[in-house]
Amino acid sequence: MQRYLPEKDAKFSPSNIEDMKIYQHSLLLRERKRGYHLITEDILQAFPQISEIKTGIFQVFIQHTSASLTINENADPTVRHDFELFFDKAVPENDPDYLHDDEGSDDMPAHLKTALLDTSLMIPIRNGRLALGTWQGIYLCEHRNYGGSRAIMLTAWGE
Repeated sequence: MQRYLPEKDAKFSPSNIEDMKIYQHSLLLRERKRGYHLITEDILQAFPQISEIKTGIFQVFIQHTSASLTINENADPTVRHDFELFFDKAVPENDPDYLHDDEGSDDMPAHLKTALLDTSLMIPIRNGRLALGTWQGIYLCEHRNYGGSRAIMLTAWGE
């Protein structure tokens, strides 16, 4: 069994815990149509404190069960189209076996799509910036035809 040995320049110790910063904000995203929407810039504009953290973690959490989050390619808009195509095929509406359909034919499929994707993302912070890859962006995955505004909780911590 291998033991973890911190690097020589590892900075975390009880003597510098006072350098730890924790920030948290809620963000209400405007209503968007069903689909996959890049929200990276919305998040960065709402959370300028990221620039104050040299090394840390950023969490994005959506407070809903019929919309989700993912990180994927942000350059080619056909990716968003293909996401919609795939998930609509994988989780079709109007399945007669669904019992949970009180809010419409998109209700249960929206919950299932959320379960397949995620409601929380963790992104490293490096030198005051999100350490996303060159072609990566944060997506709001709106699975309802009329989902309304969406509440996002943003938390950053580090030094």
